[in-house]
Amino acid sequence: MLSRIPSSTIRRIPVLALAIVLSGCATKPPASDPAAVAAFAESNDQLEPFNRAMFKVDQGIDAVLTRPIVSTYRSIIPDPARRGVTNFLRNLRSPITFANSLLQGNVDRAGQTIGRFVVNSTFGILGFADIAADLGTPYQYEDFGQTLAKWGVGDGSYLYVPVFGPMSIRDGAGMLVDNFAFDPVTWYSYGKNPAWVDWAYFGALYVDVKASTMPATDELKASSIDYYAALRAAYRQNRAKEIRNGAPAPAPFMPAGEDDPFAAVPAKK
Repeated sequence: MLSRIPSSTIRRIPVLALAIVLSGCATKPPASDPAAVAAFAESNDQLEPFNRAMFKVDQGIDAVLTRPIVSTYRSIIPDPARRGVTNFLRNLRSPITFANSLLQGNVDRAGQTIGRFVVNSTFGILGFADIAADLGTPYQYEDFGQTLAKWGVGDGSYLYVPVFGPMSIRDGAGMLVDNFAFDPVTWYSYGKNPAWVDWAYFGALYVDVKASTMPATDELKASSIDYYAALRAAYRQNRAKEIRNGAPAPAPFMPAGEDDPFAAVPAKK
């Protein structure tokens, strides 16, 4: 969700950055507890006290404002119409995928993005119908956070921001680049500053994403002892899959030895 937020909202990021600096970091477990150290590294949540506080704030916003709006949207607007809104917003943000595909050196995907945009903008009526997917070119999304990952930039600490949701420091920086450099709505806003366009755009993106993810997050919450930790793990797994473009995760390296089930077995004499 983070990479789908318009520039008008992102301009408030410096306030968030100050809050992060003042919030402090989680304390790394002592080296004498290797299991705790491994769990700390796996979660990559150096700002956990701050993140949990922001998570609680976001849950409050969700209960008071977001959930009533999204639930009403889902109950009033039929599923085919909601899919049309999703398709339109995806089509509108095609320049983000196109630019990042080129930056990643993926010329084929950049060409497919152009083809999808042309087909869906014309035959798909401004993208409300995903005709390109029906013709064999499915939707694909690339953002600058993925581009930075492809360039070898590490995640940085996990971060939870109300409204924006879970992200990493790297992906937060990528969001800024996408929204200021590649988002066509930002291009339209330069020098004109029609605030209602930015806010309408943000509202549409926010409600669309929440409407599509709410059933899954509700199920995760119902089945989790620690919803915050479960959501963090789910985000990290999904983000890694996005960066790999859906490819299987590489098998972990395990040196041959007594704990390795694939270790070489001495031949019988």
